[in-house]
Amino acid sequence: MQGTMEMKKYLGAAAMLAATTSLASAGNLDRSFQNLAPLFEEGDYAELSFGIVKPSLSGVDGAAFGGGATGNVANSFAQFGLAYKRQFSDAFSFALIFDQPFGADIAYPAGSSVALGGTTANLDVNTLTGVGRYEFGNRFSVHGGIKLQEMSGAVDLAGAAYAGLSGYSVTFDRDYAAGYLLGAAYEIPDIALRVALTYHSEVEHNLDTRENIAPGAVTGTNIVTPDSINLDFQSGIAEDTLLFGQIRYVDYSEVSVIPTAFGGVTPAGTSLVDIVDATFVTLGVGRRFTDNFSGAVSVRYEFSDTPLVSPLGPTDGSIGLTIGGTYTMDNMKITGGINYTKLGDSTPRTGGVARASFDGNDAIGVGIKIGYSF
Repeated sequence: MQGTMEMKKYLGAAAMLAATTSLASAGNLDRSFQNLAPLFEEGDYAELSFGIVKPSLSGVDGAAFGGGATGNVANSFAQFGLAYKRQFSDAFSFALIFDQPFGADIAYPAGSSVALGGTTANLDVNTLTGVGRYEFGNRFSVHGGIKLQEMSGAVDLAGAAYAGLSGYSVTFDRDYAAGYLLGAAYEIPDIALRVALTYHSEVEHNLDTRENIAPGAVTGTNIVTPDSINLDFQSGIAEDTLLFGQIRYVDYSEVSVIPTAFGGVTPAGTSLVDIVDATFVTLGVGRRFTDNFSGAVSVRYEFSDTPLVSPLGPTDGSIGLTIGGTYTMDNMKITGGINYTKLGDSTPRTGGVARASFDGNDAIGVGIKIGYSF
């Protein structure tokens, strides 16, 4: 089984690439998919990753607003990640992982859409996770840790679809908060099998908030990043061939954004964002072609829920293809890849009424990862 064990080493980065270059969609905020792969690398290990995603996301106003084109409303964004894992003993290891798990960068070009032109939403979330892993020696292990998270954001509402709220803007100052993660794994190294289940808690922020309809006032707004469950799996299915995948569920329905002044002029419970729960399924195959080069291909599917979505996230479901390759030399491996995602059609709404229609959209992402074992 030596070839299969080597396959696990050579293909780990290629499998990870599927989770870091795919575009999160369906009106939610997922970007990194909260990957813990560095924790399972052999020995001491460090990695650096960088990716760029370029969405093409456009639609047309509803007939009541003249049916004009919205223009591209999704800005390109970059993803950055760092990880360091230390093997303290045969049984215990610890990793520090920096990622950007959630984010948004939506901007309807001013003047291009009667219904929504000038509407913008920006969210930045950075997370540093410290996670330890204990191996019991019977193929089972447990892992858990603490994450420190930074959040900031801003929203502008504009266009006839927002009626009296058109012109409203709010800024959320940077805030720090903590959460936790817990999980367990089962492994059979001889066939490169691993099944890992991880729960990520919600993280509750209280952000200093400034709204233009309450000049000079600074209030607090509670915003959570949602809890989630990841089921990651991989197994050798033939010599030098690895099957891998992930099932991920994110409880987005718990995300509510109600600034103080906004809540005072809207019906009780009205949130700036309206997001439904999301489920992602990823399945891929990796293959070692030579001692130094391996490749992987994976498909990620996000289940659609309802085409009626928030204008601040105008997609519903997605399907994406990622192709990656890893070159290994001595203790270093370099992984590169490209992702194409078809974004689901949607109908943005305000006040429960459809205001525009989005269809035929997609996104392209490219990424690179450098890992070093020592």
